[in-house]
Amino acid sequence: MRTVKKSDCLFLYELLKERDPKYNISHKKMPNYSQHEKFVLSKPYDKWYIILKSSKEIGSIYLTKENEIGIFIKKNMQKKGIGFNVLKTLMEKNPRKRYLANINPMNKKSIRFFKNNGFKLIQYTFELEIK
Repeated sequence: MRTVKKSDCLFLYELLKERDPKYNISHKKMPNYSQHEKFVLSKPYDKWYIILKSSKEIGSIYLTKENEIGIFIKKNMQKKGIGFNVLKTLMEKNPRKRYLANINPMNKKSIRFFKNNGFKLIQYTFELEIK
């Protein structure tokens, strides 16, 4: 794991494109590259890391100022125990009394991952979007 830097913008954009948009909470549509780069360079998270395996970028994990964790690993690298190890490392490097994970209720894989790592459901959040 290493801290995100400017040269990671393209990798992070490609990683974002790999995510299924129906599971996104933070954005409803894919940003263009310029918008994405501006977001990355704004340093939106308290801690943001690139996940590495054999020196190759395979995902990212972040921790917000509100202690919310977000993690995404490239699809071809999922289900190999990497997420568990990276989550553990993140929490060891950034000790807090409490961690949160905001997950789209349709994202069953992510819900299972966090439950299997000791997280418990504490709330459902509802949204009304007026257009």
